[in-house]
Amino acid sequence: MDFSISNEQRAFVDTVRRLCQKDFKARAIRYLDGTWPAENMKQLAEIGVLGMAVPQEYGGSGLGILDTVLVLEEIGKVCYVTAMAALGEVGVQARVISTYAPEPIKRRILPRVAAGEAFLAICMTEPNAGTDVPNYSTNCDIRGDRVTVNGVKTLISRADIAEMFVVFTRVNKIPGARGIGCVLVPGGAKGMTVKSSFHTMGGEYLSEVVFDNVELPLENLVLREDGMKKLLAAFNTQRCLNPAICLGLAEGALEEAVRYMRDRSAFGQKIGEFQGMRWKVADMYVEIEAGRGLLYRAAVSGDRFPDPTLAAMAKIYCNEMSIRVTSEAIQVHGGYGYTDEFPVSRYFRGTRYGSLGGGTTETLRNLVGRKLVEQMDLATGVAGMGMY
Repeated sequence: MDFSISNEQRAFVDTVRRLCQKDFKARAIRYLDGTWPAENMKQLAEIGVLGMAVPQEYGGSGLGILDTVLVLEEIGKVCYVTAMAALGEVGVQARVISTYAPEPIKRRILPRVAAGEAFLAICMTEPNAGTDVPNYSTNCDIRGDRVTVNGVKTLISRADIAEMFVVFTRVNKIPGARGIGCVLVPGGAKGMTVKSSFHTMGGEYLSEVVFDNVELPLENLVLREDGMKKLLAAFNTQRCLNPAICLGLAEGALEEAVRYMRDRSAFGQKIGEFQGMRWKVADMYVEIEAGRGLLYRAAVSGDRFPDPTLAAMAKIYCNEMSIRVTSEAIQVHGGYGYTDEFPVSRYFRGTRYGSLGGGTTETLRNLVGRKLVEQMDLATGVAGMGMY
């Protein structure tokens, strides 16, 4: 079991870290009002980050999940909004297209994604169904060589600027999980409307997207009936990348807490000299390192897509760990931690999204619990080597 980082990986992550610390950190407060981090995204494209999930033949680098985790972790340390913006290009959207889309669509969109010229959106959540994918009502009817999409998706990131939407949809009204597939809808398609935006506590905007008899070529239906298993396999990637951002936010909060403890004085000494304060940051660091171990292990568990159980456990722990750590960082700062001028309040607001997006922690606990109850060998129990 080897989580060591190659020289190439280390060099790339160091490049990202320097950019984040030099430029992104100072600009982070700008994006609290929902402003799209265009300048940051341009710089990420220039150093190759936005092409990490794009295969080399389409202008990207085709890097693995661990590489992507390491990069999002560094961005998350300084700016939640930029990390979430980058997630849209290096996450499940690009991987669904590069894995399942026909060649003409790949050649048309993926080079532009890698260059930072086109952004992607994923449409899963509906007004009456979020994690409950088998009960989605958005539907795609096949009519000869054309398909027609109808339905409503909500809480969608980047909907106002996306060039391509990866839409989880029912196909031919087939009920249940068996009827779930995926259709690619280009931005600005006739019959598609981006409606009311919701400003989030993390800073970004989420939108409602309506599909009203949106007609597309049949090739845009990249997964038909029985596509849910493939879609969720791809979505396991998101269950490593979402917690990567949470891990970065927790690390950033710990760094700010230590910095503040060194500078702030109370009762005639630096607050970092009090045992109680040192215990706080010690506990924060222990939790961060435990989360890192789970996450990196999940990230290297699969070639194209990670092991679903490991990804679920990593997401559960990192999501909830980051809430605890960022909250404690605010406590270290006292009243200042509650203000926008100190980064820790932004870290806390950003990390609160983690346990909601990409599968709630409650749903993922069901997944892990089901695996234990239904598949654990009663003769051997939980093996000490885990799932290696």
